[in-house]
Amino acid sequence: MSEGRPRVYYLLATVFAAYVLFLYGPMIAIFILSFQGPDGGLTFPMTGVSLHWFSKLWSGGGIIDIGAAFFRSARLGFVVMLLTVAISVSAGLAFRRRFPGSAVLFYVAIASLIVPSIITSLGIGLEFRLIDDFVKSFATAHGWTEFAGRYTTAMGLFTSGLGAHLTWTLPFGLLIMFAVFNRFDPRYEEAARDLGATPWQAFRFVVLPIILPSVVGIGLFGFTLSWDEIARSSQAIGSVNTLPLDLQGLTTTVTTPDIYALGTVTSVVSFLVIGLALSAIRAISARRTRHGSDAGAGLV
Repeated sequence: MSEGRPRVYYLLATVFAAYVLFLYGPMIAIFILSFQGPDGGLTFPMTGVSLHWFSKLWSGGGIIDIGAAFFRSARLGFVVMLLTVAISVSAGLAFRRRFPGSAVLFYVAIASLIVPSIITSLGIGLEFRLIDDFVKSFATAHGWTEFAGRYTTAMGLFTSGLGAHLTWTLPFGLLIMFAVFNRFDPRYEEAARDLGATPWQAFRFVVLPIILPSVVGIGLFGFTLSWDEIARSSQAIGSVNTLPLDLQGLTTTVTTPDIYALGTVTSVVSFLVIGLALSAIRAISARRTRHGSDAGAGLV
């Protein structure tokens, strides 16, 4: 006789279902309400189904330039992704051997995970204001009055904003690469060097293919963490806003489903990046398996 599931199973299943509904219910509601008809509001029931609010969103809506903010965030996220990958991989290679100050450097690199995001943003903003004051005073002292009059600030999307986002993405990339190289078997690299490969060839043809899925994961972290970052951008982004900051500002001014359409667009971009990253990881794993099978068949 087969026994049924215990009552505790159904209790835990109910709790889990309630948790999932609580977690994703608001997002699903936003997705649905973003397709309201032209006369629809911010709540149910829906009055028709249309793409009216998406078209109004991209036309500007008379409030902010969503298109410009969207592409600013995309460009910043792409640059953050590239720098996060490059710095994390380089640091992972460097930390395979101990060097003076390596422990201190490691803790300094991941310290920004502990410091509250708004404090980091305020600190970066203050740092660049001090830089601005120094540049203006230096220019004035040397008689460059015209330059001092034109100079405004060094803060911007790819200066203070880029630095603020890297303080958030780099610790994740570093921790991933340290974990990867902690399990990496150096004998593969040593064999390549014994066969006459240069250090660059050993990295390109041996090390990189092995760690490539993790590198793709770091790129995913870099883009998605930058794409929806608010706290670290709030005081350090300069005179322009990223898309999350504009979205935050709209929550106090917009009383139409424009904001739901914007939330849907930003979520779709995040899911698209995640899907591309997972597809790339699967393709790399499948290629590695196929090459392993071909090598085994050749030996047979």
